[in-house]
Amino acid sequence: MKLNDYTAKRGRKSALAAEMRMPPQLIGQWANGCRPVPIQHCVAIERATNGAVTRRDLRPDDWHLIWPELAESEPNTPVAPTHQAPAAINTEAQGAAHA
Repeated sequence: MKLNDYTAKRGRKSALAAEMRMPPQLIGQWANGCRPVPIQHCVAIERATNGAVTRRDLRPDDWHLIWPELAESEPNTPVAPTHQAPAAINTEAQGAAHA
């Protein structure tokens, strides 16, 4: 659910602002898309809304890069690239040398 849809119901914006100890105007700016929701507040919003507004909803373009553990649990979601461990690289090099 989009934050704007969540806060459209009477009293929710004020309640969310109070729980997060932030001005309702700031919550409104996030909800209306005037300002992006900072990454450090996304988990708190997800918890405060009991999962009605998720990190995916708040950061639709980059959530899989910020929280790759969420992307791993969803099929057909791009996953942030991971780096091979040095031991794996050495093992592959040794295998190629012996071939």
